[in-house]
Amino acid sequence: MIQIRGLTKRYADVLAVDDLSFDVPPGVVTGFLGPNGAGKSTTMRAVVGLDRPTAGEVTVNGHAYAAVRAPLREIGALLEARSVHPGRSAYHHLLFLAQSNGIPRRRVQEVLEIVGLDQVARKRAGGFSLGMGQRLGIAAALLGDPSTLIFDEPSTAWTPRASSGPAPCCARSRPKDEPSWSPAT
Repeated sequence: MIQIRGLTKRYADVLAVDDLSFDVPPGVVTGFLGPNGAGKSTTMRAVVGLDRPTAGEVTVNGHAYAAVRAPLREIGALLEARSVHPGRSAYHHLLFLAQSNGIPRRRVQEVLEIVGLDQVARKRAGGFSLGMGQRLGIAAALLGDPSTLIFDEPSTAWTPRASSGPAPCCARSRPKDEPSWSPAT
């Protein structure tokens, strides 16, 4: 459960989010719609502790995300597809994330297969196309098998061959009665 109460975020003189409150219960697909600058990404960054609210409170499963010991097991997030060291392989990027969250090594190969990157897993992520980077980000979000996923612009860079976007990847990673992902466009 994601709970947001009175979230306000200000960057100097710019009010990015103004007194926002809502809940996202488990198993519910939720999307944010709005023009550029409406505060969609800022809200998601606040949920995963990357932006500290100016006011208000954000909790994930009753706790501040930053206080969770193994955050990838609570919530998986893809906020920026290029958030990977360009010299590291896809496999080693995911392995580092797995090890830092107490996730078994075998899960790395599983998520690479789910997103279709198993054949390029040992290649440097810096050479990936935007779409491949997006899939690597989705693999990272799925790594801890979290009950909640947050994707910012999840269909960006998906090719016509993969035009169904991230939803099938997410559905394959969890039992049919449990998928929960929150896309923002």
